[in-house]
Amino acid sequence: MSVYNNSSHPLDYPIWTALTTTHQALAEGDARARRYPTEVTPFAAMADTSPESFAALGALMSPKDIAVLFTPEAVTPPAEFKVALADTGEQMIGTPIETPTNGVDIVTLGADDVPAMMELTALTKPGPFSARTHELGTFLGIRVDGQLVAMIGERMKPAQYTEITAVCVHPSHRGRGYGQMLLSAISRQIVSRGEIPFLHVFTSNHSAIALYRRQGMEIRRRLHVTVLKKED
Repeated sequence: MSVYNNSSHPLDYPIWTALTTTHQALAEGDARARRYPTEVTPFAAMADTSPESFAALGALMSPKDIAVLFTPEAVTPPAEFKVALADTGEQMIGTPIETPTNGVDIVTLGADDVPAMMELTALTKPGPFSARTHELGTFLGIRVDGQLVAMIGERMKPAQYTEITAVCVHPSHRGRGYGQMLLSAISRQIVSRGEIPFLHVFTSNHSAIALYRRQGMEIRRRLHVTVLKKED
């Protein structure tokens, strides 16, 4: 199915929309397949599911690369690809409620913080996070005794929407409201620019979905999450 459908919502194909609008300067590829640089994020998208578009995607990938697709329909790739993951995620949208910080200092993270960000995301596994992911938008964090214990950031920016990502709290520091504080803080920044916050969460992650609902976000639609590798 082609993504060039005027009736499609920008968030139905969020990766393709981002790589052809706000993030087009980052895009590798052409009119058939595009992806982010691998050191930024493994997200990729195709104009449609034709053999030609799959071939264009494969041409962008090395044998060690993965391509993460978000699509409205399930993806059935040709034989030259291996499906490393086929799952579903909920796309949630809305502005989380204001949460007071109660004296907690929320800081903006940058290049110097990447080792700590990589360490925290490796521990908590909020989703793909690479050495240059922080370049996609603002990332905020909370430190306790110098240690980064919670963070959140911005990732895809399809049209007027901005995706909230890397929502994670160190296991030793949960239950203190850090996640809600960071959701509120990043959302204020997104809304102040005239953009609309959204995020993705695996369908099976019921506790996170419940948290985001309590914070005022709603499920917009379900998407298929497919991770492809090239067959050896």
